[in-house]
Amino acid sequence: MTKVSIIIPVRNGEQWINNCLKSITDQSILNSGIDIEIVVYNDGSNDETENLLKEWQRYFIKHGIELILTGSAISRGVGAAKNGAVSMSTGEFLCFQDIDDVMHPDRIHLQLLAAESNHNAIVGSNISRIPHDSTPRLVRWANSLSAEQLKLQIYTANGPTLLMPTWFCHRTVFERVGSFDESGKGTPEDLIFFYSHLDVGGDLIKVNKELLIYTYHEGAATFSVKREMIWQIQLERLQKLVLPNWETFTIWNAGKAGRRLVRALNQEHIKNVVAFCDVDMKKIGSTVELYCPVKKAVFISVPVIHFSAAKPPLLICVKLDMTNGIFEQNLKSMNLNEGLDYIIFN
Repeated sequence: MTKVSIIIPVRNGEQWINNCLKSITDQSILNSGIDIEIVVYNDGSNDETENLLKEWQRYFIKHGIELILTGSAISRGVGAAKNGAVSMSTGEFLCFQDIDDVMHPDRIHLQLLAAESNHNAIVGSNISRIPHDSTPRLVRWANSLSAEQLKLQIYTANGPTLLMPTWFCHRTVFERVGSFDESGKGTPEDLIFFYSHLDVGGDLIKVNKELLIYTYHEGAATFSVKREMIWQIQLERLQKLVLPNWETFTIWNAGKAGRRLVRALNQEHIKNVVAFCDVDMKKIGSTVELYCPVKKAVFISVPVIHFSAAKPPLLICVKLDMTNGIFEQNLKSMNLNEGLDYIIFN
């Protein structure tokens, strides 16, 4: 019998537990011959989390579903909590669920179908948000990505192209990577796992239906992750796997973001930057001279050209969905192929 383990890390989740676990009881796949177990790792909670989980454990037992409670008295972080829950699970498939999110009734059914067709894939889905108007750019981006873009737009500030709360996979996907990073608070364990999955030849699939209500609130673990750490991890991977294949390249954005990126490049890649391109006529025709305080000298001097004159490949340091479509129209006008002619790094 096929078995799905729902993996839930939780720390001080008393206000979310009832809605989260109620959504599991509403799954359309229940009583269909699929075995479901729920494994919750209580990561050092000091509120009513443990008592509420025990109440739900008794409820699920009455309805033929096992809810396994594990955890630690002291918080070990999200990565360790996920690893701890997976280690206690026995399912052939893993469904990752955050305690502050809610599943749509068809989530497990539709993602299981996708995962059964490809044991090498992380399966995600579209999302909706509560509150409804929170992070609209993230929602538009995540829900609009094509199958090809799932492996192409992996260097944006949004992190993985499949948002972690929607992940579903065959157990071997987890085993090939090994585990989530356990460095603790502030570490983007999902992004690190995501890249490791891709690096061992893993696939990505998105069910183009809203299967999860992704809750926005100030206490969410994602807010403990510093954008700087994400940026550094992405830059390291970019310099390892992308830039060595480019003899020369142009940076799209002669402003702060583009200059910051160039300053951070290794020497072997800095010398391959042949131009900045931009739309700002005040910048076009000028020269960007980047100063190195350590050497007390200009270490690179690069011309700024109009974007239409830029030759691929391009490293684009422009945020998407910020200019009422103007940037996207400019990019489209160049008839370039994403992944081959340009990479978005923002």
